[in-house]
Amino acid sequence: MRSAQHREAGRTEHRAGRPGAYGAMLEEDTDQTYENVLAEIQSFELPIEATLRSVYDDQPNSHKKFMEKLDACIRNHDKEIEKMCNFHHQGFVDAITELLKVRTDAEKLKVQVTDTNRRFQDAGKEMIVQTEDIIRCRIQQRNITTVVEKLQLCLPVLEMYSKLKEQMSAKRYYSALKTMEQLENVYFPRVSQYRFCQLMIENLPKLREDIKEISMSDLKDFLESIRKHSDKIGETAMKQAQQQKAFSIALQKQNNVKFGKNMYINHDRITEEKREIILRHILEEEDENEEEVLTVQDLVDFSPVYRCLHIYSVLGDEETFENYYRKQRKKQARLVLQPQSSMHETVDGYRRYFTQIVGFFVVEDHILHVTQGLVTRAYTDELWNMALSKIIAVLRAHSSYCTDPDLVLELKNLIVIFADTLQGYGFPVNRLFDLLFEIRDQYNETLLKKWAGVFRDIFEEDNYSPIPIVSEEEYKIVTSKFPFQDPDLEKSFPKKFPMSQSVPHIYIQVKEFIYASLKFSESLHRSSTEIDDMLRKSTNLLLTRTLNSCLLNLIRKPHIGLTELVQIIINTTHLEQACKYLEDFITNITNISQETVHTTRLYGLSTFKDARHAAEGEIYTKLNQKIDEFVQLADYDWTMSEPDGRASGYLMDLINFLRSIFQVFTHLPTNNDYAAMSGKVAQTACMSACQHLSTTLMQMLLDSELKQISMGAVQQFNLDVIQCELFASSEPVPGFQGDTLQLAFIDLRQLLDLFMVWDWSTYLADYGQPASKYLRVNPNTALTLLEKMKDTSKKNNIFAQFRKNDRDKQKLIETVVKQLRNLVNGMSQHT
Repeated sequence: MRSAQHREAGRTEHRAGRPGAYGAMLEEDTDQTYENVLAEIQSFELPIEATLRSVYDDQPNSHKKFMEKLDACIRNHDKEIEKMCNFHHQGFVDAITELLKVRTDAEKLKVQVTDTNRRFQDAGKEMIVQTEDIIRCRIQQRNITTVVEKLQLCLPVLEMYSKLKEQMSAKRYYSALKTMEQLENVYFPRVSQYRFCQLMIENLPKLREDIKEISMSDLKDFLESIRKHSDKIGETAMKQAQQQKAFSIALQKQNNVKFGKNMYINHDRITEEKREIILRHILEEEDENEEEVLTVQDLVDFSPVYRCLHIYSVLGDEETFENYYRKQRKKQARLVLQPQSSMHETVDGYRRYFTQIVGFFVVEDHILHVTQGLVTRAYTDELWNMALSKIIAVLRAHSSYCTDPDLVLELKNLIVIFADTLQGYGFPVNRLFDLLFEIRDQYNETLLKKWAGVFRDIFEEDNYSPIPIVSEEEYKIVTSKFPFQDPDLEKSFPKKFPMSQSVPHIYIQVKEFIYASLKFSESLHRSSTEIDDMLRKSTNLLLTRTLNSCLLNLIRKPHIGLTELVQIIINTTHLEQACKYLEDFITNITNISQETVHTTRLYGLSTFKDARHAAEGEIYTKLNQKIDEFVQLADYDWTMSEPDGRASGYLMDLINFLRSIFQVFTHLPTNNDYAAMSGKVAQTACMSACQHLSTTLMQMLLDSELKQISMGAVQQFNLDVIQCELFASSEPVPGFQGDTLQLAFIDLRQLLDLFMVWDWSTYLADYGQPASKYLRVNPNTALTLLEKMKDTSKKNNIFAQFRKNDRDKQKLIETVVKQLRNLVNGMSQHT
């Protein structure tokens, strides 16, 4: 590089010099360059490509010149080498001479070394053999050590795998999964290079699948088991809830007893001691029952669920397990909630239905609390709401078929126990208690139907006669059943109660109805005010609907006579007065005063008043029917010329019958209340009978089928009406003022007087006047009867004497008929 620089510098200087000296300077510079190149070649600095290229690139003849320079240089070096060889030649000759001298000694040494080596080789053969043995033993020892180390490394793996097999055989699948995790994470990485490890690794997924299948099979067996044992689980849970509730009630009673004992220690010491003894027995019996009751864990082995849950958790497939479990349980819930078609026939059907549902949700509650995430509160709440809607629909449908109040009451008790049990497990049951109010209405309906039959039986067995008593003991027996007070009855015996035997029986049955209605109100978690209101409303329904209907049906029965109807009126009066005692009875049960603003009153007054009115109306109807029966026996000869001189037999029999009937009213109770009631009934019945008799007799005269009537028949008919008037004036029922009763026959009397006296001029002259003597005689009625008599006179020649003596009278009759017709026609046109 330095030579190249020098050359470059020389060329530069040469170009910068004078033109005359250019040739000499160029030649000098070329020689110097070649010398530099040779120096670089001799220095052995590699690479020399650039140096040689500079020689050929400078001038066209540079190669030749360079070769000349190179030859000159070689010659110089050859000279120097020759000088050096000449200088060292003598030393070389001396060295060769010395080597020749030691040649013999070297050969001797070689022979000795060879011999020594042979002897050494012969001596070392045995040692070599032993050394090879030692080497072989060392190799074997090293191999054994390696094998032991590898076996020590593999042995834990094999032991763990053997342990895994044992766990699988023992069905300890969760432990087996943990062992698999240890094998995969700890042991297999140490021996992964061995083939047996690869086989084990390949077998683990299959073992996991086997565990999943086996655990799922165990879960299915568990689900089938709890489905079969749900009723037993529910029965146990309901029994425990019932005992817990009974214990709470007993404890509350004990506190009440102690409180009462402190307040009345000097009054009821013996009674309180008896209560404490009874309470102690109750608690002891409950303790014994508690020992006998098994828990849900005793009845069901939940280990398959725990085991399966842990297995799927370890396998990382917990969500699949949860979904499967919930899906299967929902299916089982639908099966449990499906009732049997004949469930409503017996209480056992309802009990089995409830116990299965309770068992289902008790299991779910247990799973909720002992597992994490398998079921959640939201899931159980959703499942319960679905079940509750189905339960309410089922109970509402099946309870509607129940016609036995005892069965409905047992159903209510089962629902209460069912609700209390599930409420104890945290499930909301308010809708069940709302359903109980619907069932309560149905229960009341079944009670009303049952008591309707009871009332009918009582009425059928009653003789409708006052209750006779011959001693004070009999008096006390009756008064113990029915609240009746009469100082006169207590003085002397024998006597008779005014009511019949059905009254105390009805009163007792109404109280029994209240007790029966109260049974349904128990354990409904309602206040005393609500219970009081329910009892009063149900009792009102019994009085206003059931008892009233039975009374009305009784009154309308054909075999009930007038005497029985009178007794029924008396009975309803006593029952009405007993309603205040029924109100006191309800008050004593509920401890709710009747003075409370919202307290419902019993509707006994309106109920029995309606029954009395119906009985009175039936009395009037039957009395009129009896009158019609007597009147149908009438056998008038409407063409007779002369009357018989006495009243008709049918009428006298009718009057005697009426006298005997009205005589019954004289035997009614004589106190002021009964006298006023019976007097009013008797007066109304008597007035109704006389009016009906008068109307019937009038209709008999005006019957369209009766075409002719003679004066003798009119006179005979007048004798009968006279007997009716005598009956009315004889005061058959006391209490009428003046001739009030006789006014019932005033229409007949004026009509007959008009025909008997034949005072047509006065009738026609005074018609329409308030002071007319024949004010109540209707022109149409008079015309009808006169035409029937006119036709008779023509045929029987009744008025022959008039034609002989005074023919003008016949003309007068015709004139009267014409005037009456004109009067009737005028009235029709005016109307």
